[in-house]
Amino acid sequence: MAGTWIFVEQRDGNIRKVTFEMLSEAKKFGDEVSAVVFGKGVAGLAPELAKYGADKVYVADADVFANYNTGAYVAQMAAMISEFSPNAVLFAHTFNGRDFASRLAQKLELGLATDAIALELSAGKGVFTRAIYAGKAIAKVEVAGAPVLGTIRAGVWEVVEAAGAGAVVEAAVAASDADVYQVVKSFEPTVSARPDLSEAAIVVSGGRGCKGPDGIKLVEGLADLLGAAVGGSRASIDSGWLGHELQVGQTGKVVCPNLYIACGISGAIQHLAGMSSSKYIAAVNTDTEAPIFNVSDFGVVADLFKVIPTLVGELKK
Repeated sequence: MAGTWIFVEQRDGNIRKVTFEMLSEAKKFGDEVSAVVFGKGVAGLAPELAKYGADKVYVADADVFANYNTGAYVAQMAAMISEFSPNAVLFAHTFNGRDFASRLAQKLELGLATDAIALELSAGKGVFTRAIYAGKAIAKVEVAGAPVLGTIRAGVWEVVEAAGAGAVVEAAVAASDADVYQVVKSFEPTVSARPDLSEAAIVVSGGRGCKGPDGIKLVEGLADLLGAAVGGSRASIDSGWLGHELQVGQTGKVVCPNLYIACGISGAIQHLAGMSSSKYIAAVNTDTEAPIFNVSDFGVVADLFKVIPTLVGELKK
């Protein structure tokens, strides 16, 4: 058996932090840890992956993998699993990761645990810990089979440098154009100087209580002062105050920063599902009964239009 495989989340050679988190944690399982990377011209990523514990780096390099494509990626991974027989394959719980993992599980007729925040892996089975009911309860999910499949929430594990051999294994390309049933015509990235919302150490989010663009500007100013990412509740997104890519919640992004600051967010269960696993939560709201205070480590019952300028002033000192 080929140990634990970590699928590498990368775009244009830039590896997402969650990949290093999974590699670091996988070293604790006491088995061989390998990174698996698909793309075009990606063999050069091996040294960086080895830095965080990859004993081997399986590389599938071809034009068909240049952009993420469900059909081609699933065909390639299925062929590699058949050839090398890993004990487990872990993916990041991102848009691509959960799409990839679920399609692969369906093709191989295997079980899959999603959005895990902890994992015990041994003896051919994995016990995944998942937060359910917006973080109000914890479920233990056992997945048995070969291999064990799971998606891991970003930010729940620490990144630790632990040098691995990083030996490159060039996998035979099993996918072809016949496996491609969706084509990326163009990719237009959202350009921002702020950290990526899914991986930021600090997130400042605004909700209905911001009352409009002026309130959002206060949120953005606080975020920039803290070097934080900006997020929002569905109310602020649907109102057009922030872009849809910044929505935090059940139908948006799940975040797990060291500090989450909720400004004018009541804390509907859908929003809590996306941020309640943050290490520390601070909330500002005028409603003393707002559900957000039930999960907050620090709460201020006050008008954010008074609190944020005061906070910004003190931070600038």
